[in-house]
Amino acid sequence: MFAYIQGTVEEIGDGNAVLDVGGIGYNIRVTGETASRLSMVERDRPVRVYTYTWLREDQIALYGFLSRDELDLFRLLITVSGIGPKGGLALLSVHSADELRFAIVSGDVKAISRAPGIGKRTAERVILDLKDKVGTPVPAAAGAAQGDAASDTAAVLTGGAAEEAVEALTALGYQRSEAAAAVRKCADAGSTEEILRQALKYL
Repeated sequence: MFAYIQGTVEEIGDGNAVLDVGGIGYNIRVTGETASRLSMVERDRPVRVYTYTWLREDQIALYGFLSRDELDLFRLLITVSGIGPKGGLALLSVHSADELRFAIVSGDVKAISRAPGIGKRTAERVILDLKDKVGTPVPAAAGAAQGDAASDTAAVLTGGAAEEAVEALTALGYQRSEAAAAVRKCADAGSTEEILRQALKYL
């Protein structure tokens, strides 16, 4: 129904975010990581969330992601018998998209079954059904650097936390060049979350 919803963050709850679009609040179910990233966005800055609409006779629900990649993987996950939207969101709450792809391709039942509500048999079914569909995981550094010749971006993509911070900021709507410039000023802050908090002060 909706490819994405773009608006300002009005509220962050436990497993959900409310985006205000022209005075209408859209309640979107999200992972904890997505909620954390959205909470760092300035209140009046628009953010784009890619959405999947779940329709049932007695329920309409929106599930949101900060990248098309996560949304595409979510769509694949819910094609597996026993994995509804709740299970798909649980899997993407425990693993990043590439981590989950790697677990599926490598047949790592233990990693997949770490998600709440996902048992061994369901994890095995996920592997069986999706192993040939999820593609090959791409390292974050390669994906971030590909197609971007800006020297400041290349300079900042030297550590895992810094790479993740740049990716998070671009997912929140910032240009990669400005995100990289901001992260470069605080790349030694430690964790991804701390780098994000400090980088947002420069944006």
